[in-house]
Amino acid sequence: MRDKIRQLGEFLKEVKAEAKRVSWAPRKQVLGATLVVLILVIIMAIYLGIIDLIIAAFMKAVLG
Repeated sequence: MRDKIRQLGEFLKEVKAEAKRVSWAPRKQVLGATLVVLILVIIMAIYLGIIDLIIAAFMKAVLG
């Protein structure tokens, strides 16, 4: 059990060291990309909601 805990500690140290070597995108770029994704998700949700309403109305008209 102690060996597993020691291995976990070593692993976490390695993860921390590797994270420091990563080339992170600038904060402004990340926020911009996040904003674009959120806007596209909202647009697609509205679009699919409208399509769903149209199909539901059509099915209600056909099936009664």
